[in-house]
Order: sequence, then C-alpha cells, then structure tokens
Amino acid sequence: MNQSVPSNKSAFEEAKKVLPGGVNSPVRAFGGVDVDPVFIASAQGAYVNSIEGKQYIDYVGSWGPMILGHAHPQVVEAIQQAASKGASFGAPTLAETELANRIIAAVPSIEQVRLVSSGTEAAMTAVRLARGFSGRDLIIKMSGCYHGHCDAMLVSAGSGLAEHGMPSSAGVPASIAEQTLIVPFNDLQAVRIAFEKNRGRVAGIIVEPVAANIGVVVPEEGYLQGLRRLCDENDAILIFDEVITGFRVAYGGVQQRYGIAADITCLGKIIGGGLPLAAVGGRRQIMSKLAPLGPVYQAGTLSGNPLATAAANVTLDLLARPGVYEKLEQTSAALEDGLRRSARKAQAAVTINRVGSLLSCFFTEKPVRNFADVQSTNIRQFKTFFSTMLEQGIYLAPSAYEAWFVSLAHTEKEIEKTINVAYYAFCKAQNTR
Repeated sequence: MNQSVPSNKSAFEEAKKVLPGGVNSPVRAFGGVDVDPVFIASAQGAYVNSIEGKQYIDYVGSWGPMILGHAHPQVVEAIQQAASKGASFGAPTLAETELANRIIAAVPSIEQVRLVSSGTEAAMTAVRLARGFSGRDLIIKMSGCYHGHCDAMLVSAGSGLAEHGMPSSAGVPASIAEQTLIVPFNDLQAVRIAFEKNRGRVAGIIVEPVAANIGVVVPEEGYLQGLRRLCDENDAILIFDEVITGFRVAYGGVQQRYGIAADITCLGKIIGGGLPLAAVGGRRQIMSKLAPLGPVYQAGTLSGNPLATAAANVTLDLLARPGVYEKLEQTSAALEDGLRRSARKAQAAVTINRVGSLLSCFFTEKPVRNFADVQSTNIRQFKTFFSTMLEQGIYLAPSAYEAWFVSLAHTEKEIEKTINVAYYAFCKAQNTR
C-alpha cells in the first residue's frame, strides 16, 4: 500500500483530535461493532471504496438516501448544472414548488409542504405543529423509534406502561421529556391507556410506521389502522415519520403500501437525492398554522436550496418510472430468501424482517415485534457477523439496531456474493458465545 495514503486506523486517530469521537454522527464511530470505522473515499453504483483502496458492496446507502445507487449520472448532472447557477439564494425558486408538487402527487394526505434540511428538523417541526394546531402539549411516542435529536424526542421509557418519558441524553431537561409519553411499538392497548390517562391533553402520536431505526420492525396487521382510529376518537394528530420509509417502501411510502393517511408526514433521505433536504407536509388546515401564515414558527436559511432541490426533482422523476419498485421488491426478496437459506444451512438462529427494500437480520429465533425484542437479540453474534462480512467486502450498518438498504444499483451479481459471504459469516457468528 502507498505509504502516503492513510489507513482507516490512522485517519480515525487524526479525526479524533479535532472531531468529538472522530465523527460527525455517533454511529459512524463503529462503537457498536468494536472495530475501527471505514473511511470512504468514493462510491459508485452499489459500491463504496475506502481510503485503503478496498471496495465494498454497500447496504448502508448513506443510511437510506441512495436508492438509485451512488453517483447516479443524472443526479450528478442536475447538481452540477444547479451549482453553476449558484449554490444558495435564501429566496424562493421554481424548483421548490416543483418538488412540493411531486411530493403532494405521491402522498395524497399531503396538501402542503414545508422544505427543511434534515429529518430532525422535519420531526421537530411536525411535533411543534401538532401542538400548535391542537393547543395541547403531550405527544405519544413509541419506544425505540428515532425521530431525530430534538429534545422532545430524545426520551426513554418511564417506569410503567404509557408513562411520561425520561431524558435519554444529557442536556435534555426533565420538564421537556415529561411532555412525551412512551409506549411499546405494536401495542394498541398501551396507546389507548395513554389517551385515557391523559384525556384531552394529547396533541398527537408520532411514529415510524415501519420502525427502521431499531432494525426493521414490521407493523402488525391492524396496528396502523388502530393508531388512525385512536387519533380520530381523541381529536389528536397522527404524525408518520417517513424520513426512512418515504419513497423507499413504495413511491407513496408506507401510506401507499398500507392504505393509511397521516395528518402530518415527515420526509427526508431519499427526497434529497443524497443532499441535505427533508420536508414536513400535511393537511392544508394544519400546515396553514406555520409562519408566515400562522403562529407556529419555523425557518431555515438553506431550506430548499437549489442544489438539493435539483437532486430531489431528478431522483423523484427517476423513481416514478414504471417498474422501479417492482424491481426493488424482486431484488430485496431475492436477498431475503438467500439470507434465510444461508442462515438455515449454517444452523444459525436468525430472524429476518423485511418491508420492501428495507431489511434486518436479528440474531434470535424469536419474532421481533418491538424494541424490547430487539434488545434481547444476541449482539455478540451480530458483531462477529458484521466484522466477517466487512472483511469479505460487504459493508453493513455498524450496529445491530440499524437496517440494510437495497438500491436499484444492486444486481444479481451483488446479491449472490452477499448471500455466499453471509453463509460463512453466519457460521462464524454461530460459534460466538
């Protein structure tokens, strides 16, 4: 190896001198897998390339946005053309309206859109909007679901069923955390109890309709419909955080796939085409409460900037083509089936959850239906599995609590290699005690 090129290890040591923990987002530190992080130099299609010159089949996809694959030529061209005209104006552009119209056409429950720069901003705005519209303070949140790092959402479960949350991060005042009620995912009875114990005080529910930040946890039959019904019965707002699932599990997201309409929807990742862009959208009556029309304040200098909207519009156009999601489903199903075969052959206790092009391998023989189930899985076996896959050129999320993302760039070649390597990795994991 050329000595002038740093290794992952040396690059990480240098980064730790100037960045807290050596990273700009915690999971990138690979702390959940006990190995040094891989520093990426470039990416193309279904592959990422490290600074050490090693190529990996990528199932992280920048944590979801790269559904077309990395450096898609039409997206790159759109960004380059936009950049040549100016990177940011802090003023309205036609591309913002074009993108809003595409989103509204894709998700029928959305009548108006506010563009922001991150999923955290989208969730924070959605919660504030639900409170401002309803005149109530309490929000129901599902244990384990992640809605960004705003104070109100960085909470953990209390001591009992449907109890007030407790801060899960230093710097979050207990008085703020207490405004969030924590219930288990897939438990309608817990939601019902939360409403009954706090009658007339709950502004709404925020939920990842397919939980994807604790690995993939699938909503049980009738669960999402039950949340919709409980919100209607209690005059509360239903917020779907589709930052991950929007334009991922279907063009219209979970709401199209399961036939459910949310009152407010958070979008991100894919809609930015790989650039920082997210959105909050909903019924016109609710969205009209946002400034400058209403009393709920939100603003952002770079919101809807021309580089991000250019990438977004091209990405959504490409995803709207016939057969796109059928291809994604076929590829993802082939991966799931192959992983199951490899696990059985290796006699490994593995549960695989998948919705569309999102999937997770949990090291347990039991069903995984909520965060408690996820926490009971064998993390040591996952670490062995992860490191073995990485050594063999498969780049997975460095945490047992994250999803795999399949892209349109993954072909039969990448899927076949992944399945073959997985058998070897399952065998090694099975021997981890």
